[in-house]
Amino acid sequence: MAAVTRFHLLQPSTLLKSSSILFRYHHATPFFTISANNNADLRQFRRGLGDRNLSTIPPLRIVVQVLNRDSSHSIVSDLLDYLNESWTHFHATAEAKRQLVAAGFHLLNENEDWELKPGGRYFFTRNMSSLVAFAIGENYSIGNGFHVIAAHTDSPCLKLKPKSASSKSGYLMVNVQTYGGGLWHTWFDRDLSLAGRVIVRAEDGSFSHKLVKIKRPLLRVPALAIHLDRTVNTDGFKPNLETQLNPLLATEADKISEEKSDASSKAAHHQLLMQILTEELGCQVEDIANIELNVCDTQPSCLGGANDEFIFSGRLDNLASSFCALRALIDACASPDDLLNEHAIRMVALFDNEEVGSDSCQGAGAPTMFEAMRRIIDCLGQKIVAECGFARAIHHSFLVSADMAHGVHPNFVDKHEENHRPVLQKGLVIKHNANQRYATSGITSFLFKEIAEPHNLPTQEFIVRNDMGCGSTIGPILASGVGICTVDCGIAQGYPCTEICGKEDVDIAYKHFKAFYRTFSSIDRKLKVDF
Repeated sequence: MAAVTRFHLLQPSTLLKSSSILFRYHHATPFFTISANNNADLRQFRRGLGDRNLSTIPPLRIVVQVLNRDSSHSIVSDLLDYLNESWTHFHATAEAKRQLVAAGFHLLNENEDWELKPGGRYFFTRNMSSLVAFAIGENYSIGNGFHVIAAHTDSPCLKLKPKSASSKSGYLMVNVQTYGGGLWHTWFDRDLSLAGRVIVRAEDGSFSHKLVKIKRPLLRVPALAIHLDRTVNTDGFKPNLETQLNPLLATEADKISEEKSDASSKAAHHQLLMQILTEELGCQVEDIANIELNVCDTQPSCLGGANDEFIFSGRLDNLASSFCALRALIDACASPDDLLNEHAIRMVALFDNEEVGSDSCQGAGAPTMFEAMRRIIDCLGQKIVAECGFARAIHHSFLVSADMAHGVHPNFVDKHEENHRPVLQKGLVIKHNANQRYATSGITSFLFKEIAEPHNLPTQEFIVRNDMGCGSTIGPILASGVGICTVDCGIAQGYPCTEICGKEDVDIAYKHFKAFYRTFSSIDRKLKVDF
């Protein structure tokens, strides 16, 4: 009560003009949850709080959350912030980590024992490029299922080679390698820069990884003038990806001495580039042990179109899906009552390396998610029944594989099957393929649409033409890993360096995913198949 009395002295009603702030005191633990209907109310609350000293005995901790958002709430502006922060898969994972911690999720370490309990919310990262977060229902028992949304953090891009320094005709160039299946001609003549992670040596001899993002335009891949390539508009632009895709960094400076010239020629990366990195990181060149950098487009993510109805951004594939899934989990578990009647475990899994096949320790081809499921069952039950419990849990589980979908191009309509042409602003696209390039089945597509129906959320269907090849995603990899029922879906978009999707589809995806977490347990019980 001392903590309650001390907090009441703040007269919280004077901190807000709105009455949408809810103060909840948790008797089991000495902290308040401050809940609001929108971010504007929270910002006003924080400003009103100022530098007030809330320390007391017992200690008082205040957890601030946005709860109970109404159906009209949009997450588009928050998505734009996430995209602008997340230039690389490392930054996307770090930002997801920050948001989970702010929402009250507890960070776990894969190298340590886990202590879990029903009603708890937890997450861990791997390689700082993949992440698994989960919330355990208060009524969970061993053998109950996992309700999972899986996406990926990586996007097609150019990456620096281990030895990136090269010079041509008096210019400093940066050697790059292509990552994933990008439309590489769209990377020409854009304001580019670098972001990623750097391994830095500390004074005590230890090493740490630090994220870096050079926000100013640093690089450019210049196209050839039309006067020197007269047939480019008729024959097509077909650059050699090894010799003609290297970004320009600077003109060569005069050599101060032969010694400096020799040292520069032997360096893996240009000294000028390394100096720029040290300025960003606040370290010395000799402290940098290794770098892992992506070439990034500096153009900010923004709304576009005459009615501001589109999102123009790089990395929509697949950070838009990742953010919608992450936000849906956070908001579906924000209130202490949200998990009160839940019998399952709600989970988000964000993987790396989808664009190149997922075969890595941080990709969907690794057993990361399923190992986490086993550990959760071990922690919550008797280890002697864990194997049986895991098998039963998988049978009761459902996976939503969320990856962006091919929206129909108005100038290339014939590239889509005529009855399955996803359009922007019309809801999530359920992906089908008879040859199992997508993991969707008649059962899983039915259940996914049943989730949407009570909320009047639209869905679309996609199949590829019979005379064209079909891409794939993490859905079949995870579905075949342990036999988990899966639906493949995604937001319709276009696919150049700077991509486009409909802002309404972002909110629809968020609402669909949140409804999945909140209602799937009851919907799944209505359908009987293998009985």
